[in-house]
Amino acid sequence: MSSQSARERAPWQSIDAGQLLLIATAGLFVVVAVTQVAAVGLRQPDVAIIFGVLIALGELFRMVMPGNREVAPIAAAGAIGYALLVGVGPEGAAPDAPLGVVAAEHSALQVVAVTAAGMLVGSLPHIAVGRSPRLDAMARRLFTVAVIALCFRPLLSLDVVWQLLLAVMGVVVIASCFTDVLIAAMIRAEAVRARFGIALRDEIEAKMALCAATSATAMLIAVATTAMGEAALLIFTVPILVTQFAFRRYAGTRATYLQTVRALSRVTEVGGYVEPGHSRRVSRFAVAMGRELGMSEEELLELEYAALMHDIGQLSLGDPIPGGATVLASPPEQRRIAELGAEVIKQTGVLDRVAHIVRVSSHPYRAGGDPGGTAPPVAPPLASRIIKVANAYDDLVGESTDRDRGAAVLERLRHDSAAEYDPTVVEALSRVVDRRPRP
Repeated sequence: MSSQSARERAPWQSIDAGQLLLIATAGLFVVVAVTQVAAVGLRQPDVAIIFGVLIALGELFRMVMPGNREVAPIAAAGAIGYALLVGVGPEGAAPDAPLGVVAAEHSALQVVAVTAAGMLVGSLPHIAVGRSPRLDAMARRLFTVAVIALCFRPLLSLDVVWQLLLAVMGVVVIASCFTDVLIAAMIRAEAVRARFGIALRDEIEAKMALCAATSATAMLIAVATTAMGEAALLIFTVPILVTQFAFRRYAGTRATYLQTVRALSRVTEVGGYVEPGHSRRVSRFAVAMGRELGMSEEELLELEYAALMHDIGQLSLGDPIPGGATVLASPPEQRRIAELGAEVIKQTGVLDRVAHIVRVSSHPYRAGGDPGGTAPPVAPPLASRIIKVANAYDDLVGESTDRDRGAAVLERLRHDSAAEYDPTVVEALSRVVDRRPRP
């Protein structure tokens, strides 16, 4: 399939089997829930509307976290709070009402229906401006809420003491967090071709803090609304608002860093030191190889930074290397370019590890980290070995889509693997190249 054909695919054509199964399951929940609510009517419509509005606002202000993870913490807190709601304030309650409040009469399926309606309404402004919703992310949020509601709401028909209800709330939301992370890891592992264990670790690191804040807020909303009435929604939504603001700033900073690095990497192309698109291609190869070799998301981010800027030291050359192919330069020249590039990167004050990766990316695999020096050999870090292989491959193949040429270059790298290139990394590149779409 050509790149143009790939770009012209409809969004639904890029959904993998795991995402499709999740979306279909969530859709089935919605159909059953809406049918049930239409048949028996909406219980306590004023409460349903208030929570529906909160969910819609949360969807309206959803955000994208690092790793292209779409989250809507306010909507999730509102939906989970509605699923856990025991009652609505003491006003108007009968003297013998359980817990001294107006009992929440809505069913688990009504929770699903209200959540789905709120998500739909909140997504309409995004759709109107051309930002299509992430169906898999919305389906995962809806599925998580459905599981919580189906597990918790049947308990309210039993004579359960308040302390036990609180304990069950805690267990259910903790289980839902791990369920959400597990589903997200399964989908991500399939989408980016990562090992499931690595994807699971990345999801835990990326989402557990926000999931904990969302779940705690949802429990506060449920308990406070039961004790104080609807006014508690305004008070206890503030913590998750602050948390979302902090995460949004963090995600914005990460995105700005990456955009800056990408712009900086193009300086060598604009100056004619390397072939157009070289840094971008090396970066794509390197990240794919890193995933193949089990690197974590944080390690992949550093690898991407280093791959994008690995040739920036060429700006110090009086005469550019023909074609910018550093693989054809002498070993001392390669090391000088890497050293100068590392010094430039180090001036940022925040990318020291990236600078080290670039500094030793020219070193031979077997010679270690101090070729020609007096220090004992130390193997370059994995990220440096990956960049060395990816750079050599792109220097020799470039934009060519000729698979025979690529196979010949891979064979050359294998031949040089006795000392120059890490054989494990070369084989990872071979698998990545084999998965590329044919022209």
